[in-house]
This record gives sequence, structure tokens and C-alpha cells, in this order.
Amino acid sequence: MTSRALAILTAVVLSIADLGGQAPAPVDTSKTGPQVGALVPPFSGIDQFGKTHTLASTYGPKGAMLVFFRSADW
Repeated sequence: MTSRALAILTAVVLSIADLGGQAPAPVDTSKTGPQVGALVPPFSGIDQFGKTHTLASTYGPKGAMLVFFRSADW
């Protein structure tokens, strides 16, 4: 095991110990954000070339799929 992996494992174990052995309360995902299958309101945006795109303009023969990705690295 590398020293980095050992440090990460130690941090995880210590953070669990700080919880008093109890897992955090589960998040009720039915009340946060859009739900799977929910309809998206019409929207538009401008790409890096200045061209406007709408939700309707992205549809293909089988529709469109939107994927939202949250990252702390942005």
C-alpha cells in the first residue's frame, strides 16, 4: 500500500470515528432537484462561437438526454 493510499484510508477511518460510529442521515432525493423523467422547461444557451442553441434544436430522432454533472473542480 502506498503512503498516499494509507493516508487516505487513515483519513476515512478517522472521519468515521468522529461520527461516533453512526452513519450520517440519508438524503431524501425525492425533494432535491429534478427527478428522473421530469420534463425540462424550454431553454436556450449560447455556445463558444456565439451561436444560440435551444433545447428543441438539440433533439435527434430519438429525443435528447441531458446529463448534469456537479464538480468542485470548476
